Amino acid sequence: MTSASIESPAKPGGPLKIALAYCTCFLLWGSTWSVVKVGLEDLPPLRFVGIRMLVAGLALLPFARSRGAPLAPGMGWRIAGLGLLQIAIPFGLLFVGQQWIPSSWAALLFSTFPMWLLLVGRVMLPEQRLTGRKLLAAGLGVAGVAVLQHSGLGTLTVSGHMLLGCLLCLGSVAVIAVANVLAKKHMGQVPAHVLVFGQTFSSALPLLALSFLLEAGQAVHWSTRSVLAVLYLALCGTVLTYQCLYWLLPRISLAALGAMALLDTLVAVVLGVVLLGEPLTLSLLAGGSLILGGAALANLIPAEEPARKDAR
Repeated sequence: MTSASIESPAKPGGPLKIALAYCTCFLLWGSTWSVVKVGLEDLPPLRFVGIRMLVAGLALLPFARSRGAPLAPGMGWRIAGLGLLQIAIPFGLLFVGQQWIPSSWAALLFSTFPMWLLLVGRVMLPEQRLTGRKLLAAGLGVAGVAVLQHSGLGTLTVSGHMLLGCLLCLGSVAVIAVANVLAKKHMGQVPAHVLVFGQTFSSALPLLALSFLLEAGQAVHWSTRSVLAVLYLALCGTVLTYQCLYWLLPRISLAALGAMALLDTLVAVVLGVVLLGEPLTLSLLAGGSLILGGAALANLIPAEEPARKDAR
């Protein structure tokens, strides 16, 4: 099986299926921020994310055999390498960083994902131009997240650990942006379940190895909530969402992909209001409107860039 290039036409998919997969991704990912915080109270970060990916890989093991044409020689190693970029490195950075910063800061830093995606896409995919519409959509979304989180951003004292946590979270976002562009460019013909299995399994092993090396002395509490957190993040926050993501990649634009990170932040804040009784404020309404406006604008951008007149 040959890798799909970005010049290939967008894969077919009905608007309803695309909308359903898109909503599944940001709704489930939006619920994971609070679940991660709960799990980190009982489990060391690297152990937590490593077991999450191992459970996800084991859940996909019965379906890992590719249906249809066999994978091209060396594709398995490429999938494993992409797993390090998509999951192992950024999730390790993100889980470690979230120990020292509040979830509002982590959400704000992760909201820069659309900007990173546009910049990386412009470098790695020359036909992905930086248009005013793309920049406006990303800017509206980031502004919306800043408005959402403004009350929690100004009440904290900045420390060395907080700065390190911010840098780790920001680095994780940049790595994920590179991984998504590579997946869109080269992995369009690989079945989604094969991609998710290969990446979760290949990322679980180095994460667990690092955990045993660096977290040997840290306490591990297997409580009911930590077990449920691992299962939810593995099955709902990884297996289901990543299969939807890889099915979507050839069918949506990079701008629409970047808007997911903004929408899942909005979902996280709304869940706090609905489930935790947090106040419904003017900043929530204003920030939510900006995020939804940016996401709507991003989703109007076609998945395939129109060819330039001077393109060969």
